Amino acid sequence: ALFGRRAAVDGVETGGIRIVKDGIVTIGVVPVGERVVALIDAGNDKSGKAILAELSRRQLGPEAVIAILLTHGHQDHMGALGVFPKAQVMALEREVPMVEGREGSHGFVTRFMPVGPAGVKVNVPLSDGSTVTVGQADIRVFAVPGHTAGSAAYLVNGVLFLGDSADIGRNGEVQGSPWLFSDSQPENRASLVRLNDRFVSEGLGVKALAFAHSGVLTGGLAPLTAFARRNP
Repeated sequence: ALFGRRAAVDGVETGGIRIVKDGIVTIGVVPVGERVVALIDAGNDKSGKAILAELSRRQLGPEAVIAILLTHGHQDHMGALGVFPKAQVMALEREVPMVEGREGSHGFVTRFMPVGPAGVKVNVPLSDGSTVTVGQADIRVFAVPGHTAGSAAYLVNGVLFLGDSADIGRNGEVQGSPWLFSDSQPENRASLVRLNDRFVSEGLGVKALAFAHSGVLTGGLAPLTAFARRNP
C-alpha cells in the first residue's frame, strides 16, 4: 500500500486470466492455447517462484510460457525472464533500449539506477495500436509514455493491463504513476487521458483494469474514464 495505493491480491481471476502476486508486483498469466500461456510482465523474483507455482497448479512447466509482454523496462517487472528462455520477449519498440540495458529512465529515483547490459533480448518489438497474436489470443498494444518513455498497456480478453502507468488508490479510484519512479507525471496523466479517449472513440470493450502494483478493478472502463474527467 505504498504511495497511497491499494494492495494487490493474489489469485484474482478475470477474463480467464489469473493475477499472480510476486512480492510488491503482479504478473498476468494469460491462457493462449492448450497447455500454453503468455505472461504480462515477469515479476521481481529472479527465481520466478510465484510464476512457477502457478504453472505447477496448471500442471505445466516453464516451457509452457511462449511469450512475455513487458509493460516497461524496470527491473521489478523483468526478474524472471531468464527462467523462460523459450518465451518470446515483447515490448514497445521505444522501450527496447531500456529493457536490454542500453538506456536508463529519468525518474527522481530511477535516474540513479545503473545502466548496463541486462542479458535480455527483445524478440518482438511492438508498435502503438498494433495487435500481436500469441497462440490463440489477440493482444492489442497501446503506448502510454510517462512512467517510462516506452511504457505500454495491453488489452487481452477484455482485461486492460496498465503496468505502472496507473494504480488503484486507497479510495478505490484510479491514480497516475508515482512521481518518485516516473519520468514525467504530466506526460503520464496525459497518456492515460488519451488512452481513455481512444477506447471510448473506438468502442473497445473492457471488462477490467489490471494494475501491476495494486491489483484489479472491475467495472469496465468507467474507473479510467473517471480519472480522465478529473484530469482534463
